[in-house]
Amino acid sequence: MSQFFVGVTTGALPPVVPTSFQTQNGTGVPAANILIVNGNDSTENNVNGIITKGGVVGTGTANEVDVVITNRIQGSTSTVGAATSTIFSFSPAVVGTYAFEIRIAAYNTTSLLGSGASLFGAIRYDGANVNICDLFDEINNDEGAMSGTDLAVTAVAGTMNLQAKGYLAQTINWSAVGLYTFVGA
Repeated sequence: MSQFFVGVTTGALPPVVPTSFQTQNGTGVPAANILIVNGNDSTENNVNGIITKGGVVGTGTANEVDVVITNRIQGSTSTVGAATSTIFSFSPAVVGTYAFEIRIAAYNTTSLLGSGASLFGAIRYDGANVNICDLFDEINNDEGAMSGTDLAVTAVAGTMNLQAKGYLAQTINWSAVGLYTFVGA
């Protein structure tokens, strides 16, 4: 094994590498150099659904790299009684069609009941207004009285809203994640 080091010069050694890798869930610290690696989500459109960004231009920080899931929207809200509340809003910036798959989870903190739903549909953005192409298709899995809740996708000017409606004397927590596919001119 001692022959391995024969003829090794400074130029043949491996380059200096980062020695600390900070993530959103723990940090590996071999020694002194630092590279921050984050995982994020974004509403920005990218046909691959994922993009990496790095350095000052990509992240605003010289020693940071971000791995970003794109084409994603998420939000949460609560309803008290039969009120309607917006879970999330999406305001497109580019003219075209946006097809959505949205998953919603609801938990009734008053009666300890649950519900899950999926919505599928499309909107068209004309540069000023969001137009719902057709009613969104809805799949509901409601426990008991949670069948009294309702979900709706609405369009107001240049914004699409996902809204939830609760029911009498109940407090319900709502959470949703949506993915979209875009095509334009």
